[in-house]
Amino acid sequence: MGWRDRFGLRRARKRGKARFDRAAEDSDIKTLIDFAKSRTGVEFFVEPETFATSTTAVAVAHDGEWTRRRVGSPDVIRKVARDLAAPVYDVQIVGYPKRMREWTERNKRGLSLDD
Repeated sequence: MGWRDRFGLRRARKRGKARFDRAAEDSDIKTLIDFAKSRTGVEFFVEPETFATSTTAVAVAHDGEWTRRRVGSPDVIRKVARDLAAPVYDVQIVGYPKRMREWTERNKRGLSLDD
């Protein structure tokens, strides 16, 4: 069974309203899974679909490191999170974690965690 069948990406594509973005692909979901498996304390934050982009999810590790990928629909990332026993949140309700902003700021300035 392929990723699309397992996570429902085919169904998610048909419902979308995004017009300018590409559809979620197997590699997007695999990247989120690999990120979560290779780091500790990963949480997922679902970002809503807009006219320009399809639904995305941000995976944030305990240290604030993060990655964003297309997921097709919130149901897809909820299934991934459930399989990984990781929490998933709606970013419109809870917002982004402070550690994510701090990690981004450190990396903009070229600082490490020890600085």
